[in-house]
Amino acid sequence: MASNSLEEIKIEDLKGVGPAIAEKLRENGLVTANAIAVRSPKEISGLTGIGETVIQKIIVDARSKLNIGFETANEILEKRQNIIRFTTGSKSLDDILNGGIETRAIFEAFGEFRTGKTQIGHQLCITVQLPKEEGGIEGSACYIDSEGTFRPERLLQILERYPQLDPKKALDNIFYCRAYNSDHQLLIVDKLGPMIEEKNVKLVVVDSIISHFRSEYIGRGTLSDRQQKLNRFIHKLLQLSEAHNLAVYITNQVQSSPGVFFGDPTIPTGGNVIAHASTYRLYLRKSKANKRVAKLIDSPCLPEAEAVFSITEHGIED
Repeated sequence: MASNSLEEIKIEDLKGVGPAIAEKLRENGLVTANAIAVRSPKEISGLTGIGETVIQKIIVDARSKLNIGFETANEILEKRQNIIRFTTGSKSLDDILNGGIETRAIFEAFGEFRTGKTQIGHQLCITVQLPKEEGGIEGSACYIDSEGTFRPERLLQILERYPQLDPKKALDNIFYCRAYNSDHQLLIVDKLGPMIEEKNVKLVVVDSIISHFRSEYIGRGTLSDRQQKLNRFIHKLLQLSEAHNLAVYITNQVQSSPGVFFGDPTIPTGGNVIAHASTYRLYLRKSKANKRVAKLIDSPCLPEAEAVFSITEHGIED
């Protein structure tokens, strides 16, 4: 049986959810039945302070109402018709991504400094707001900044390219938060749920996902703890993308592999945790002048391909 529409099921419709429990769930970003159904009792109990036994019953009812279970490939295909895409602002980049950035997916861009990772993040905050007939999806954006690279002045430069958008309204539709450490980064994502619903957020940018984890967990002895925490963070992003039908764009840093003697020794940080969780992986590298090359190296359905774009005063362009 196909799943019910997520919008039809309010958390108050779930067994065991009264006004007090509903308020606690909402305060912690759990505003839909789907957001509850995809989490564990321990996780929700830790967030809300509600007993695991009570939460377990609520989760069971949410999963029952959403008909979570085996479905046919045809039913999954029908569900995927709800996925929406918006332009990156570069036709060549859109082409290798089958039309642009899609919802219910995590896009990872990694590369050396000054390869365009942050530039793309800024531009997506604008293009997501464009009218549907012009390649946008008329949504707003959340920008989580761990490196202090967010610049509203850059957004204004990009907006000069899109006169159909009012600059003041466009900036009001981008919600910024500076993450000061890895715990704060996790907390920000935990609290995103209500804002996503209230502000019609269709894009979450994390720039960068790894910065705090690399600086706080030093040495091999801390690697396991770091990867577990990083895994929790990226899976929270996955849950948000599924529960709210939004796109996630993350930037990642790189390192040189000492075992590579021939070819490009550049590899992304974060190991298999980020590699397995990212739906699409883009490797950005510098080319001549202000040109950049984006190589799609991983996708569940698209072939490896390259796109060339330029970084100009008005963002990324062909």
